[in-house]
Amino acid sequence: MRDLAALPKGHLHIHLEGAMRPATLAEFASEAGEPAPPTRGFTSFPHFVEMYDGAVAFIRTREQLARVVREVVEDAALSGAVWIEAQANPMFYVPRFGTPEEVLTLVLETGRAEAARLGIGFGLMAVAIRNLPPAEAESLAHLAAGFAGRGVVSFGLAADEALWPPAPFEKAFAIAREAGLKSAPHAGELLGPDSVRDALDLLGAQRVQHGVRAVEDPELIARLAAEGIVLDVCPTSNVELRVVPEIGRHPLPALLEAGVRCSINGDDPLLFGPGLLEEYQTARTALGLADEQLADVARASLEGSAAPAAFVAEQVARVDAWLAAPA
Repeated sequence: MRDLAALPKGHLHIHLEGAMRPATLAEFASEAGEPAPPTRGFTSFPHFVEMYDGAVAFIRTREQLARVVREVVEDAALSGAVWIEAQANPMFYVPRFGTPEEVLTLVLETGRAEAARLGIGFGLMAVAIRNLPPAEAESLAHLAAGFAGRGVVSFGLAADEALWPPAPFEKAFAIAREAGLKSAPHAGELLGPDSVRDALDLLGAQRVQHGVRAVEDPELIARLAAEGIVLDVCPTSNVELRVVPEIGRHPLPALLEAGVRCSINGDDPLLFGPGLLEEYQTARTALGLADEQLADVARASLEGSAAPAAFVAEQVARVDAWLAAPA
């Protein structure tokens, strides 16, 4: 079998704090003189969010935040990623670490420097939070727009889609798209096809984070395939949060068979376990994806990213070379 670590790929659905190394979280807790918070054993999506927030609370200095950024980029490179589009909300760290501009500059400068050291590309997705007022999302969109061309490449929307629909965030996404940022909201995870359709129609989604429940609607599947919308799929996350009952019944193979472009991602390795490379290995072993399909996924992860066009073309050629090499 071909080496999946050598397959050039993008990591497009990865939450910055949710990709913190467990050992790093334990060290931060020790420095604070507190026990490390639990990160496994959640029983519901709200419980999962509670654990996520508990981990974020231990990032208490600018130096710690910079360390998390460096390690997340390094882990992506070790998995064979040539581009990482980590998502974060810099407002989480205001006013502890300075102004929103200062926090964003810290993350971008750290991420881009570490990526350059490792020979890969780095972009940031500014992610709005559904359970916060839409005005905050609009402020974030204006902030992100000011950093377009300086490292912020996309705009997202996270948290519980079942409780907070996308319509109130139309203006924020319009601001981001006007600045040239790629629209990539979460949808089709906790809710069904209508959530994905709203992401397309209301938020102008060019990628959808998750989107797997689109498989329930053949008409929507046909639309996604026709429009070339990339779904940033996270198989283990979907199992852990009970979006699908077991890994063998994950809809990724069906989506690919229907012509929908999908990337494979880790989402929150701190809480779910596997990183990017392990998710590709799961797709091969548990979902039965052949190397041709895995190469298609890697191409989608690059062509659906917000990386520069010349960089994408170069890396897609490397994917083709990987597939052309003997198995």
